[in-house]
Amino acid sequence: MRFEISKTLASRSALSALAAAAVFIAAAGGAQAAGACVNKAGEGTNSTLDGAKFQAWEAVLQATDWGIWGAMMASKQEVGNAPGMTVSNLRSTCKPGGLGHTCVVQATLCRK
Repeated sequence: MRFEISKTLASRSALSALAAAAVFIAAAGGAQAAGACVNKAGEGTNSTLDGAKFQAWEAVLQATDWGIWGAMMASKQEVGNAPGMTVSNLRSTCKPGGLGHTCVVQATLCRK
């Protein structure tokens, strides 16, 4: 009987921890509500200049929201494309290095 009670208490503790984690995740997602903006930068490397810019853009989107990265990959795969977001202040700098070229892309992304 004592084992049964401990097992029940452990299950309740685990459920409480999961509920707290869900609240934390929901709060983190809410930080980027409609109209919320973030400034992000990403770095990429590739044998071509366009490939390095695209890799850097992917890093920007992945740092912002993996769902937006996936939507971009499923639609127009272009630097500056971020479905559900308004992109402004898009700029890039590139130099020789890495696999041939290394680029840093920066942008401001705002939820629509």
